[in-house]
Amino acid sequence: MLERRMFLKLVGGGVSAAITSSALAADKAGTVRIVEFDASGVRTGAAQVEKIVKPASEWKRQLTAEQFEVTREAGTERPFTGKYANNHADGLYACICCNTVLFDSKTKFESGTGWPSFWQPVAKENVAVQMDNSLGMQRDEVRCARCDAHLGHVFDDGPPPTHLRYCMNSAALNFTPRGKQQASK
Repeated sequence: MLERRMFLKLVGGGVSAAITSSALAADKAGTVRIVEFDASGVRTGAAQVEKIVKPASEWKRQLTAEQFEVTREAGTERPFTGKYANNHADGLYACICCNTVLFDSKTKFESGTGWPSFWQPVAKENVAVQMDNSLGMQRDEVRCARCDAHLGHVFDDGPPPTHLRYCMNSAALNFTPRGKQQASK
């Protein structure tokens, strides 16, 4: 019921254009529905996959200290320091933790904020949005739907056609040039 209320609140809040209730939570069996893509960014279909849950010690072995702090502890890298803030190459951005494809460079834009910004995710099923009341403000936090990694926040001040700005941390992403295979996690 809480998830439905959160979804309805988000729908009323204007950020809902790219959010569905299926992206907000995994089903009872610990699975989540994500959309998969080939190396060129073409949608290959949807799949019901296991939700990835690991203890912090395992994430710490897999990730750098900065990646762990950002993705597992909801940290934020300093603006203009991330490796993808000024990346203009053509390709796909995937979750650094589980390799779920999240964003396409075709939706990346220069926001002037110092973080890579996108006007929509590659598939609404691949991200989850939840309310974040940290730091004395209310924001919409973006997480990977498969592994619950903190990616950044979404705001309603982006360009057309969605008017959304998915402001992401480079430390949460892995970029693969279009046409190249992603390394598996």
